[in-house]
Amino acid sequence: MSEVTLLSTITCPACGHKKQEVMATDSCQYFYDCEECKTILKPLNGDCCVFCSFGTVKCPPIQAGVSCCG
Repeated sequence: MSEVTLLSTITCPACGHKKQEVMATDSCQYFYDCEECKTILKPLNGDCCVFCSFGTVKCPPIQAGVSCCG
């Protein structure tokens, strides 16, 4: 099994602002506040968290091939 990556860069779809964040391994992040335009991001339909929708790397449970936030 490959190592799980904990860093992901979130890109705000409203303004394009990018920020690298550390993902939690024990919980999902359902909301994310863009520090630039203050838009509150929520996961897109079918995604479990904001990292899966807007990040460069999927959340740790999805990377590991298990159900996220189940």
